[in-house]
Amino acid sequence: MEPQLRHTVTDGVATVLIDHPAKRNAMTADMWRQVPPLCALLAADPAVRAVVLTGAGDTFCAGADISSLRGSSGAAQDLAVRAEEALAAFPKPTLAAVRGYCVGGGAQLAGACDLRFADEGASFGVTPAKLGIVYPASSTRRLVSLVGPSAAKYLLFSGELIDAARALRTGLVDEVLPAGDLNKRVAEFTRVLAARSQLTQAAAKEFADGRTDRDAYWTGQARDSSDTAEGVAAFLERRQPRFTWTPSAD
Repeated sequence: MEPQLRHTVTDGVATVLIDHPAKRNAMTADMWRQVPPLCALLAADPAVRAVVLTGAGDTFCAGADISSLRGSSGAAQDLAVRAEEALAAFPKPTLAAVRGYCVGGGAQLAGACDLRFADEGASFGVTPAKLGIVYPASSTRRLVSLVGPSAAKYLLFSGELIDAARALRTGLVDEVLPAGDLNKRVAEFTRVLAARSQLTQAAAKEFADGRTDRDAYWTGQARDSSDTAEGVAAFLERRQPRFTWTPSAD
């Protein structure tokens, strides 16, 4: 079976599966190219309220499939950066569900998600120093924003793998789950995300990511939306809210 990204949508949650188990889900050039259009497709789907990125089998992603990226290292790196940026710009909540290896390009993809939940046996590494590659500036800044300068330098300078417990301490992951519990916890948490206000989530995502040119836009969206009134009414009536705001193309 050809290496590819697969996706399903269930109850408002899209699950994107990195499927290349023969090489520990390493990303081929074609797989990198699939990421931006897939992000655009899911962003435009009103049935999708959150996205989970995970790997087939017992590995998240062991990086780039080096055998498929022969030739210009710059061109190969550009494919990975475009995929990473498309995922980071996705307007709805994204969560990487990590088991096994999350290394190199896999760490780029996981880092581009809003949140990362990991199995206790997961391993993480940022490995360009093993290949003599200059890690992209945007990817470096994103890593620093997650773990801080010192931890980012440790990962980048050494290329060493760290375990899930250390990844949690540095802020690289948000939750670590006992063996066998990852899928259950991800399903529970994404049900929560899908039930919350997309207005709140979309505005918070932009603010948290440092965007500073849309304050007035979000003030207007909040004023014109019925989500606040619905949320207050649902709280007072002790029922689940039915939020109706959805992202637009602007």
